[in-house]
Amino acid sequence: MVIKNNKTEGAMDTSNLKQPELYINRELSLLEFNRRVFEQAKDENNPLLERLRFLCIASTNLDEFFEIRVSGLNQQVKYGSVQTGEDNLTPIEVLKKISEVAHELVDEQYKILNEVLIPELTKEKIRILRRAQWKPKLSRWVKRYFNRELIPILSPIGLDPSHPFPRVLNKNLYFIVTLEGKDAFGREGGYAIVQAPRSLPRVIEVPKEHSTRTHDFILLSSVLHAHVGELFPGMKVKGCFQFRVTRNSDLFVDDEEIDDLLRALEGELPSRRYNDAVRLEVADNCPEEIIHFLLDQFKLTEDALYKVNGPVNLNRLLQLHDLVDRPDSVYPGFTPDIPPRLLKTNNIFDTLHNGDILLLHPFQSFAPVIDFLRQAANDPAVLSIKQTLYRTGGDSAIVSALKDAARAGKEVTVVIELRARFDEEANIELANDLQESGAHVVYGVVGYKTHAKMIMVVRREGRSLRRYVHLGTGNYHARTARLYTDYGLLTADQAVAEDVNKLFHQMTGLGRATKLKKLLQSPFTLHKGILDFINQEIVNARAGKEARVIAKMNALVDPEIIRALYEASMAGVKVDLIIRGICCLRPGIKGISDNIQVRSIIGRFLEHTRVFYFHNDGDPDLYCSSADWMPRNLFHRVEACFPIEEKRPRDQIIQLGLLNYLSDNSQAWILQADGSYRHAKTGNAKPRSAQQVLLDQYC
Repeated sequence: MVIKNNKTEGAMDTSNLKQPELYINRELSLLEFNRRVFEQAKDENNPLLERLRFLCIASTNLDEFFEIRVSGLNQQVKYGSVQTGEDNLTPIEVLKKISEVAHELVDEQYKILNEVLIPELTKEKIRILRRAQWKPKLSRWVKRYFNRELIPILSPIGLDPSHPFPRVLNKNLYFIVTLEGKDAFGREGGYAIVQAPRSLPRVIEVPKEHSTRTHDFILLSSVLHAHVGELFPGMKVKGCFQFRVTRNSDLFVDDEEIDDLLRALEGELPSRRYNDAVRLEVADNCPEEIIHFLLDQFKLTEDALYKVNGPVNLNRLLQLHDLVDRPDSVYPGFTPDIPPRLLKTNNIFDTLHNGDILLLHPFQSFAPVIDFLRQAANDPAVLSIKQTLYRTGGDSAIVSALKDAARAGKEVTVVIELRARFDEEANIELANDLQESGAHVVYGVVGYKTHAKMIMVVRREGRSLRRYVHLGTGNYHARTARLYTDYGLLTADQAVAEDVNKLFHQMTGLGRATKLKKLLQSPFTLHKGILDFINQEIVNARAGKEARVIAKMNALVDPEIIRALYEASMAGVKVDLIIRGICCLRPGIKGISDNIQVRSIIGRFLEHTRVFYFHNDGDPDLYCSSADWMPRNLFHRVEACFPIEEKRPRDQIIQLGLLNYLSDNSQAWILQADGSYRHAKTGNAKPRSAQQVLLDQYC
């Protein structure tokens, strides 16, 4: 089979669903997601500062892609692995394709920055001033800033036998300076390295008295460029060039050898700053001699070299979004909705006696989740609280409520996932803080990340104990609850609560997994449960009944589920997938996946809900989950997948959380057979944005 112009050519063996042509490479699919994010920077329908923000987000995503995904592939090559995935590409082949796509993306990013965004910002009187634009008065202020803020903390390092090349921090801004002449000790000039201080902002606002515009800014890199010669008195600076190195940031902890996960992670965290280099970014005017010198220092090949026309730490321009007070250049504010039932009473437990409460963040407030914990902490009838924490953020109201409950003498147990990527240090500090308040803290199950989002409150009511539960698709993080779309379910359903209690026992104690009544869980029943639901749709389709699967998630990678979806398509099941990021399934293959459509929604909010709908001959099964359909979620994490059974919240999710997204023709991207994405076109139809529909509905 050959895929050309988004169509399949040639006969396809429909009996063999393991053919590599049926699978899109995971890493290349992730790069395509980043391309879709970057495309938002070009979209003139987005406010100007939001377009800049999307550009910075794409840059940050690319950083993490190199830190984790590329570094992992490099490790495989280093140790001689030729193992292939379902697509049959070797690590070397994948790295080659990544280099081609990533170089193209980076070049396009800087082109848009320089040729589109900066000129448009300038028109709006938001200027990033290059050195050539500095007036004498501003130049004098910059020199004073340099002498006051930089000179006291800069430590230039001249390279010679007693000053070897320094250890360069991951993703930090550096300059390599070429010098001519002799210093005070008679040493000949050569190369010197200057590290930009991490304690100073990369974007500096020009004081109003030195600016002729509303908002003028200069970059720290420009300040250093202008005055770097003052660091080397009596010598001549021949050149000064920015560079930045990205390093392997995956942490290695041997699960079989450790006896204290917290201490093991504390020991590994410093290595993240100095692990193997995976990418070198340099200013595009840097001479080849210096480039090759740097490549040699970091043991990198030219495939890992990225020449950029602008700041090497592009994502630092995100500061402009917060520094510029221009409501017309950002998304309009909104006030999240609070369900009317919660406004009628001050007691959330009484409210839950009358039925479940479904919350869709950010369109509905995260406050009820915080209130749920606060009321539990202050209620004398509450005996215990159990919660999982993956990411929480600083000064968390959730954490404050847990500490208050522990100090009040309630039994508080918190399962903290220390290995939440890039939040490890914060979670170690959080664990220590909670323990000091009297909470019981455990770190889940060694070898399995705890990714389930659960709270359980046990309350004495009369002569019996009753459990109340919150289950979610996203983190207990108030800030991301304003930026990510996520579902949260508050329920007093005792069968669900009993299942949640069993999950907590699994994570804090020892014993075999016991059968659950309503929840599916990883790593035990979720994968099989999803396959069973898909297979039932296949049976129904073959019996001539209506059959449909709608699934919304962040990523689809698992090969068994992909093959099940291919079989469903071949049986006549209509399959609609709403997948924000990675999708390894290839739609549109004649006779195999022509009943499958895959769309990705990229908009103001990060799509993060995981919702799975199975038609079930007119009696739909609907589940929400903390898990994507990826092997790591299904086999190597503790995940929870919970049913939405009450009619009102179930209809709400189907109509607004699924069908609404399938009718989006403004922010939707349709996956093609060749792995590329095509922006959905409105044609003659009225433009419709699923996220805007939800804003209009709730806010």
